Amino acid sequence: MIYSMTGYGKSVLQLPTKKITIELKSLNSKNLDLNARMPTIYREKELAIRKLLADSLVRGKIDFSIYVEATADDTSSQINKPVVNQYIKQLKEVVDGDDVELLKMAVRFPDALNTIREEIDEAEWNAIETEINNTVTALNTYRKDEGKALETDFIKRIANIDVLLDQVIKMDPDRIEAVRERLLRGVEELKEKYDENRFEQELVYYIEKFDITEEKVRLKNHLNYFIETLNSKDSNGKKLGFIGQEIGREINTIGSKSNYAPMQQLVVQMKDELEKIKEQLLNVL
Repeated sequence: MIYSMTGYGKSVLQLPTKKITIELKSLNSKNLDLNARMPTIYREKELAIRKLLADSLVRGKIDFSIYVEATADDTSSQINKPVVNQYIKQLKEVVDGDDVELLKMAVRFPDALNTIREEIDEAEWNAIETEINNTVTALNTYRKDEGKALETDFIKRIANIDVLLDQVIKMDPDRIEAVRERLLRGVEELKEKYDENRFEQELVYYIEKFDITEEKVRLKNHLNYFIETLNSKDSNGKKLGFIGQEIGREINTIGSKSNYAPMQQLVVQMKDELEKIKEQLLNVL
């Protein structure tokens, strides 16, 4: 089973005085690239959140966000009345102004407001942590569904390459005969006498250089191994990528050795299918 690295999860927690929204977005990346945004009050929990996300999501470009919306009268700032009154008194000594206007000026001065540092309520944090886990579950469900679509596409394209390989295997005897006839015709066109036994020996040696038996066997094995890895318990996009490279190597070698236009056309089709697989593998966890 494979998982996509693309995913989205969202969870909303309603508390007595605030609404907390948790979002997770994931895109493909070679490694884990985690970006976390959250209010200052929750920063002390950031390392724990990062560990949870790293253990659960493994790889990808991850954007994690916590948004807080106040739904009741709840403020962390209070007016510092003695300081404000002192400012107003001093202002009156300078200008003769309306009390309201003087108050507007006074609250802009330093220390006019006292900011009370909020502490995390453990019960509140436990509820938030539960929602973070729910968000991770939602994102992984999204990844799993995307992975199923990728898996279906991979199976189809590997099957297409396998069918093309069978056509190559079936065509191979005709290719060897065509190469042999072309060489023989080329020698005869020289209108020179030659030792037929020596020519046959050289012909066999030459044709052996174009033999693709090993490549056909290895390519068939790589295709089977790709499907086997695809069906394994763990999602391993990097391993599938390595197998894809080996498949490409055998296809390229067959193409370079074929020396036969109909077979080269099949090789081009195999390369096209493999390129589409490689593009999608970049998004596999």
